[in-house]
Amino acid sequence: MAGFSRSDARAKRKRRVRKNIRGTSDKPRLCVFRSARHIYAQVIDDTTGRTLVEASSLSKGLAPKTKGNGGNKKGAALVGSSVAEQALENGIKIVVFDRNGFLYHGRVKALAEAAREFGMKF
Repeated sequence: MAGFSRSDARAKRKRRVRKNIRGTSDKPRLCVFRSARHIYAQVIDDTTGRTLVEASSLSKGLAPKTKGNGGNKKGAALVGSSVAEQALENGIKIVVFDRNGFLYHGRVKALAEAAREFGMKF
C-alpha cells in the first residue's frame, strides 16, 4: 500500500467490510473501535441509527478494572464480556460483528472471543 497511510488503509478496509454488514433490530451490529490506550464496543441497530448497548475501557464500571490495561488483550476481554453481558440483559443474543477496518487479531480478537464465551453468537 505504497502512498497510503495506515488510517487510509483502515478506512479502505472499513468501507469494504461495511458495504456488506448492516445491523437490524433482530440482529444488530457489534462495532469495535480501538485506540492506542483504550478499546470501545457498541451494539448498534442501523435501521433506527440507535446504539443499544455500549462498553469501553473508560466506562464507569470497567475503568477501575482496566486501570492500565485498556490498551491490551486483558482490557479488551473485559470490555467484550461486559458488552455481551449488557446485550444479553437486553435480550440481544445474536449480532453481526463489525471489526471497523481493524484486523481480526490481538485486541479485536480478544474482545470477540470474550463476547462469544459470555454467550453472544455471531
